[in-house]
Amino acid sequence: MIQDETRLQVADNSGAREVYCIKVLGGSSRRYASIGDVIIVSVKDALPNAKVKKGEIHKAVIVRTKSKVKRADGSYIAFDDNSAVLINANLEPIGTRIFGPVARELRARLFVKIISLAPEVI
Repeated sequence: MIQDETRLQVADNSGAREVYCIKVLGGSSRRYASIGDVIIVSVKDALPNAKVKKGEIHKAVIVRTKSKVKRADGSYIAFDDNSAVLINANLEPIGTRIFGPVARELRARLFVKIISLAPEVI
């Protein structure tokens, strides 16, 4: 569960290391986001000479959460950290590589490019 003011790690090579959730998209009263949801983030920590700079506002899609997510077959999946991938207006990733595993639920949300770049889909 990701909500406003949550800090997340970045799972791509866009240059950002850590982002801060400003808003969960999907309705004015929506409070929480889970895997596959789009959020608005601010870059809190970034590498020098990178594509994104500290303080910039971007959209991101959540690819890993610490909280458990229930699947249709009854199983649960949880990860070691909360991570997101920065995306542009066309919902394509800004970076060219994805680090670490991502959840299979992204395929149902039509983030096929992130699935294809990821080294492992769980």
